[in-house]
Amino acid sequence: MLEFNHRPNVLEQANYKYRLQDVEQPNLYRELYEYSSVPKIAFNHRVVPMHMPSEIWITDTTFRDGQQSCSPFTVDQIVHLFKLLSRLGGPKGVVRQSEFFLYTDKDKEAVRRCQELGLEFPEVTSWIRANEKDFELVKQMNVRETGILVSCSDYHIFKKMHLTRKQAMDKYLAIIRAALENGIRPRCHFEDITRADFYGFVVPFATELMNLSKESGIPIKIRACDTLGFGVSFPGVALPRSVPGIMYGLRHYADVPAECLEWHGHNDFYKVVCNADAAWLYGCSSVNCALLGIGERTGNCPLEAMVMDYAAFRGDTDGMDLTAITDIAEYFEKEIGYAIPPRTPFVGRSFNSTRAGIHADGLLKDEEIYNIFDTAAILNRPATVAVDSHSGLAGIAHWMNGYFQLKGEMAVDKRHPVVDAVRAAVDKEYAAGRNTVMGDEELSNFVYQADPDFFEKLLAHKRLL
Repeated sequence: MLEFNHRPNVLEQANYKYRLQDVEQPNLYRELYEYSSVPKIAFNHRVVPMHMPSEIWITDTTFRDGQQSCSPFTVDQIVHLFKLLSRLGGPKGVVRQSEFFLYTDKDKEAVRRCQELGLEFPEVTSWIRANEKDFELVKQMNVRETGILVSCSDYHIFKKMHLTRKQAMDKYLAIIRAALENGIRPRCHFEDITRADFYGFVVPFATELMNLSKESGIPIKIRACDTLGFGVSFPGVALPRSVPGIMYGLRHYADVPAECLEWHGHNDFYKVVCNADAAWLYGCSSVNCALLGIGERTGNCPLEAMVMDYAAFRGDTDGMDLTAITDIAEYFEKEIGYAIPPRTPFVGRSFNSTRAGIHADGLLKDEEIYNIFDTAAILNRPATVAVDSHSGLAGIAHWMNGYFQLKGEMAVDKRHPVVDAVRAAVDKEYAAGRNTVMGDEELSNFVYQADPDFFEKLLAHKRLL
């Protein structure tokens, strides 16, 4: 049988309509997941076409999955971060949705407070288990879309829920039908998809959902959840670990539209950002992330990373306010008490800071030599130098220009006598056995000791700005 596919605009064979394989024994892919050894990456050398959707966006799980990994946020903290998410995503809603639990009074208050803000983006959505009791909460909270946990690997179906594949599918479909009957958009969380029997359960289940969507006229979304971070984006990797293969299979064999596909990954094997990029590239409109990558175990995909990749792929920020990333990071550290590892890209205090003297010399001559982009303009984070025993004259000069905000004729270079005097004071510290980075107050005091009049002039200049 031939059908015309309007995506690539060619005739294709349409013989592959996969049906549920209701097996008696679970398929645990023991050849890949032996448990007593590092999981294996197998190749079948099948390469699927890259097909990035015309529109891509980001969804947020900071207040759901992210909050499971740290001290719970207060309602005020959630509301503040929600407003920052809206500012970051901009008027076009690049950060399209944010999901919440509904189980406690605090959860419900946070949902109400964020709904009352009246912001178009991100849309407030919820997350529930596939049971009627949880669904009642969705109806009470007046949300238009809810995530529904529909675990799809035999690890979960057989070993956790003690069901057969057919029993699991029937259980899931019942609650999804209830959502549709109440006019609520279901977002089906295919938990553990990278250990699931793709053609024996995932595609047949997705096909059933697309049939329900056509019957009801309500979009049904599928979130492909790489629950343990097993996903791999390399070309030619075999299922169930292939991110391109999963995206291609859901679109090509289950007819899931790009706008109804979402990727949710974890970072257990350091692949969370590359896998999210691959999901976009191979046909998924939406990637699910958390601020700073927080989330259980190794965390979710960092939302700020995908914001940057969005701008890189599209060549445009589409109205996003990237300075909100810096405000989010500061809020997490100062108000929530969350310690961001200093070398974390875009948000760590050292991400655009150098200690090496040769790098500082380059920054002093032209910041572009050693800074990834204009971090001052884009993120409101000027490039800095952390002064220690390796910084040299150039590092101290760059620190002075940054700390006292000296530009143009006011800027000092490494030949300035005060720079030389401060370098001598720093060297003396480390010669005496110091092994920590110099602080701003210490260095400022060295400038004062070297030339009090010059110090007062610099301080007056800084106060005027």
